[in-house]
Amino acid sequence: MKKLIKLISIIVVVIGLIVFISFVNHKIKLKNEDALFKTNGKIVEVNGHHLNVYLSGNPNSDFTLVFMSGAGTCSPTLDFKTLYSLFEKDYQIAVVEKAGYGFSDISDISRDIDTILFETRESLNQAGVTNHKYILFPHSMSGIEALYWANKYPNEIKGIVGLDLSVPAAYQNTQINTFLLSAAKFGADIGLTRFLPYLVDSSSAIKDGNLTEEEKELYKVIFYRRTATTSMINEAKTIKANAKKLEEVDTTNVSMLFFISNGDGTGYSKEEWRSFGVGYLANKQNGEYQFLDCSHYVHNIAYQQIYEESIKFINRLK
Repeated sequence: MKKLIKLISIIVVVIGLIVFISFVNHKIKLKNEDALFKTNGKIVEVNGHHLNVYLSGNPNSDFTLVFMSGAGTCSPTLDFKTLYSLFEKDYQIAVVEKAGYGFSDISDISRDIDTILFETRESLNQAGVTNHKYILFPHSMSGIEALYWANKYPNEIKGIVGLDLSVPAAYQNTQINTFLLSAAKFGADIGLTRFLPYLVDSSSAIKDGNLTEEEKELYKVIFYRRTATTSMINEAKTIKANAKKLEEVDTTNVSMLFFISNGDGTGYSKEEWRSFGVGYLANKQNGEYQFLDCSHYVHNIAYQQIYEESIKFINRLK
């Protein structure tokens, strides 16, 4: 028994030492990285916290293209850069970084769908977007917000280009592992992620996109500050309720073009993942889809095809 207690004590001390070293290392590096953590977007205040809105392109274009990130994407602005840069010469581009993402504040404010949508729309207004003829480009979980937006404010949404977006059916049987989320947050908060560089190096924006070396370094700086944030975790915990709320009001027939991946990175098999998007569009009058033989972050892999097909889609909306 004494040997067991001694062993346990040693293990506890070692773990405590690792946590302490990791935390101190993390804080030092955060301080050193402060000078790099600068946005080229517009910071606006909504609901008592600051949100970052990236704007570029032609403000006089027929539509404003709004890119909406998936859950847990640390830097939406950089993640979408490979794709939206193709549109910039012709269209105004907007990326709203939600609370807890990118250069926006981390907040524990409610992540119910109405609050999220209010913050997105108000951020665009405060950032100076005057053309409210929106074409939404939602990735993954933000598909719920985009579709809800089309139902609540049909005059604003002229089309939706789904970048492997999620629909309500994808969340019917989802089980949220709160312990795993809490563990991820703890690891990120004390800087354990810095000892696992493959986590950020395997990010699609870095691995697949066309970011410059400077942009990749900035992405890494953001990753160590915006991984498993309180806002992201609260968003994950409310996604089933948000999806159900969408289902209760979903009558929109806005024009839609879905790009659907092979399911890799979604947690579903190819057949099941594709069935969600196809099944959703089966009940819509103005929906079409295209299958892509690539993983979940389609906008960083099949960006040229997505751009070309999206331009055709947008031209039909004029």
